[in-house]
Amino acid sequence: MKILLHICCAPCLIYPLKELRSDNFEIMGFFYKHNIHPYTECLKRQETLQHYAEMTNLRVIYQEGYEPENFIRNVVFRESNRCTYCYYDRLRATARLAGRGKFDFFSTTLLYSKFQKHEMIKDIGESLGKTVGVPFLYRDFRIGWKQGIEESKELELYRQQYCGCIYSEKERFLGK
Repeated sequence: MKILLHICCAPCLIYPLKELRSDNFEIMGFFYKHNIHPYTECLKRQETLQHYAEMTNLRVIYQEGYEPENFIRNVVFRESNRCTYCYYDRLRATARLAGRGKFDFFSTTLLYSKFQKHEMIKDIGESLGKTVGVPFLYRDFRIGWKQGIEESKELELYRQQYCGCIYSEKERFLGK
């Protein structure tokens, strides 16, 4: 079974990759970056993912270009609902790519994080799956939260301290 796995960052990939491989999935990664701010942060995350993907023999498709303007345009004046748009945007891109690539499923490493809104991700993913004809695979990877953190530290992977968008960056440094 082929699965296209949206990857937010290398540390969040560690546990889901192991779990999906143990279930005999053939995994292709997809790194979508238009929501990540600033560009230097985006590059750090991509470089770390490239390094980890090489270590684990994972093929990854990297989103071309860097256009955070679309993310900002779509959340301005709706900042309290920015996560809804962000999940939708990333999962829509993943679902469309999964449909074109004839994957059996698509999913996301966002499901590894205890800070993400799982029910919202699941609902959006399942809806998009019906639209494109590729089922969304929901797995609660949070059980491996500590294991993934420990392994990312052992591997000395770059570990970001915020979700990625300009708003979460502000919250990291200034608080909510």
